[in-house]
Parts: sequence; structure tokens; C-alpha cells
Amino acid sequence: MLPQPFKLERFFAQHEFTAQHLLSTSDCQGLPMADLLAGATTDLRDRWEHLTLGYTESQGLPELRAEIAGLYETVAAEEVLVAAPEELIFLTMNALLRPGDHVVCTFPGYQSLYELANSIGCEVSLWKPVEGDAWRFDPDDLKRLLRLDTRLVVWNFPHNPTGALPSAEDYERMLALVRSSGAWLFSDEMYRLLEAADELRLPAAVDRYARAVSLSGMSKSFALAGLRIGWVATHDLQLLERMKGLKDYTTICSSAPSELLALMGLRSRDAILTRNRRLVRHNVELAAGYFERLEHFVSWIPPLGGTVCFPRLTDDAARAAGGAEAFCARVLADTGVLLLPSTTYDYGDSHFRLGLGREDFAAGLRVLEEYHFRGH
Repeated sequence: MLPQPFKLERFFAQHEFTAQHLLSTSDCQGLPMADLLAGATTDLRDRWEHLTLGYTESQGLPELRAEIAGLYETVAAEEVLVAAPEELIFLTMNALLRPGDHVVCTFPGYQSLYELANSIGCEVSLWKPVEGDAWRFDPDDLKRLLRLDTRLVVWNFPHNPTGALPSAEDYERMLALVRSSGAWLFSDEMYRLLEAADELRLPAAVDRYARAVSLSGMSKSFALAGLRIGWVATHDLQLLERMKGLKDYTTICSSAPSELLALMGLRSRDAILTRNRRLVRHNVELAAGYFERLEHFVSWIPPLGGTVCFPRLTDDAARAAGGAEAFCARVLADTGVLLLPSTTYDYGDSHFRLGLGREDFAAGLRVLEEYHFRGH
């Protein structure tokens, strides 16, 4: 059975490269190539100049995997597989799941995290947050959803699209519940390292649970989405072997230039993360002012991590606009500002995703606010 169309990706394919102001993207502003090369060591720049464009190692460049392993407490280079992040979701789900398996997944979320399980023929239970409690994913709800036959739990923290992040206490309870169930855990950590404060950062799941698979990559926190490089880390080498075998039927190996550039990025991560955290923090402050001035129209819950938040139109505003999807379509047509309606997540018609990682955020937000105050 084929997966259903990926609504969010189809939406961006239609609008991302034609809209004038992107206020809904989830990545940080792409790092210029010149800046990345300037921050690299002489040795890496020399390797770049003399790079040959042949095939690469299927599991990933050894030095890159070693650098990735250094991001974790307990991971070795041989426990890392490099590929595009979306490809890694596909590989993991197909390596772990069979028809009839039970899966629990955070929702709303990135569609492939639950849709691939659906397409395999699994029974998927959606774990939804409590908006009135700052988008909290309640561990008690997870406990109710877990079953004796649960094969896999999938979560995404910091969470896309809400910006939610569990407390340390909730996170430990979640891990304990998954551990006691014996289920596998797929932890989407693409936005990790972009927390609103360092003390909010959670441990990587792979460092806390033997049956965990942690997903991350260069796209979000490291502002290098164009490299199409991500990774999974897991201590289960048998699972990794199954994924490597499946990868022979997808990309086989990654791009040699992308792997070397990713290595440069990771070795310059302190400077890159400082830049990106500062950018997101600045845009959150701008957004706070916008929502305060327009509290009659829209409300928000500030994100605890990541690059996105999920504002809600007030009941009156939603009725007047005909819902979030109609509102976002009209804003795009009238102003060129791109917002992502909650209908792309199949999560009602009252919310929209706001992206906080781009340098032109202030300009787009100004256009949007002027549009509101003109009476639209």
C-alpha cells in the first residue's frame, strides 16, 4: 500500500519558491557556502579543493560518523547511519514494522512519522498534546495508549509544529513507560540544540534507552538543509544492518560534497548554533510583540525549543476568515506572506504554523501586521 500524499511537502512544493515572505518554514536561515568554507580548517578546505566526485561509503564518511557520535554520550561511529532525514524515517519504519503492528505517535506532526506506519498496515494511535497546558504531551496519555503488543513509539521533541518540549520529569516518565513496555522508540530530534534555554535540553533518547533510535541532521539546528544530510544513531547493530540493506534500494550512498560540507558544519557547530539560537531568540521577541498587539485576533504559546510555533485564530477571527486555511490563502494572495494552515497536519482549521528561523522574519511579520491593521 502506498503512503497518502504528503500534504505539507506538497504545500511547500507549490508555494515555497514563489512566495515573497516565508513565515512558515521550519529551518534556520541557510548558511552561505562562503561562510561555511571560511570557518573550516585548512585541512578540510584542502580536501574540498581536491575532492573527487565518486561514490562514498554507504554507511557514511567515517570522519563524519565519528563527529556525529561525539554529539552523544554513549554512541560510537559504527552505531551511526548517514542519509537524508526523510530517507532515514523511511528506512527505520520499514526495517522495524510489519502489517498489524501497533504504533504510538505524537500528533500533529511531520506526516511521515505516522503515515509510513499506516501505509505498512500498522495500527497507529495518535498521542495528542493539551493545548491549554502549553501543548504538553501528558505521560499519562502515553500510558493509556501503550498496549501489550505496542511495537514502536514515535515522538518528536522539540516538537514540530507546536514548539513544545517536555519537562525533564515528564521525559523520564515517558522513557520509563516505553522501557517497561519493551517497545522500540523512534525519537525525532531534528530540532534538538535549539532550545530556548540550555537547561531545557533533554538527553538524546539513544543515550537513555537501548532500543531507541535517535534521528537528527543538518537541516534545522545547523542551517544546512541544502546538504540533505542527516543520521540515525542506535545501539542495535542488527537493526542498523537491516536499514543499511534497505538503503541499497534507495540512495545507496550520500553525496560526497554534502558529506564533507556536513563535516565542516559539525566541526564549526559552536559558532553555527550560537548564530541560529540568537536568530530564533530575536524572532521570538518580535513575534511576542505581534501577538500582544493582535491578541483580539490570534493567540500563541511561545516555543520552548525549535524554530516553529502554532498560533490559534480566536473563535471570532476564525469564523470571520472562514477558517485558518482560507485565512492563509487570502494572506498569501494579498501580501505574498506564506503561512502554513493546520489543515496540512489534519489538525482542525484554527491554527497556522509560524517559522522563526529566517533572517527576513521581521519584514514578513511587518507586512502581515499591516495587513491586519488595514482591516482584513
